[in-house]
Amino acid sequence: MIASRGTRTHAAGRGARSAPDGQTSGRADPMQRELRQKKPFPNMYAEAFLNLVRTADQMQHTLRVQLKPYGITATQYNSLRILRGAGKHGLTCAEVGERLISEDPDITRLMGRLERQGLVKRERGVKDRRVVVTKITSAGLQRLKELDPVVTNTVNALLAHLSKDELKKMIDLLERARWSPKVSS
Repeated sequence: MIASRGTRTHAAGRGARSAPDGQTSGRADPMQRELRQKKPFPNMYAEAFLNLVRTADQMQHTLRVQLKPYGITATQYNSLRILRGAGKHGLTCAEVGERLISEDPDITRLMGRLERQGLVKRERGVKDRRVVVTKITSAGLQRLKELDPVVTNTVNALLAHLSKDELKKMIDLLERARWSPKVSS
């Protein structure tokens, strides 16, 4: 059985709800209790954001725990999947970085760790020797064959309590949130 840290064992009522203007009603909600926070959230945006971050962290933690016995991180697993998808042509570090689920500031070092494990190989480009292309090895493909069921079973277990309609709605809402107008930096 897969259990993530800090998860609730039942679907509690929502507790504090925000008024239409985004202000909270002041009643303690499940997230406040989970964080042992006495002060209400300033608004629904803060509550939604913290719920999203907290949930993502708990799910990622569960996946990390499942992958740890295999000596691989979720980012390394994701990189191997990306390289498997690229086929025999491979990808540059920049191309792998563009496709990663989570940003990694040092893709070159990440590829180096995978290369030391024999899961990828790096080659200089034929047309341009300055370009380094990374390709998955047969050992990398074998490792993915071993890990794919672990990851699939973990993800399925984490979300199995949601109906297909709830999953579709969650996907839609998360995509809308991700593609919202960005805050200028």
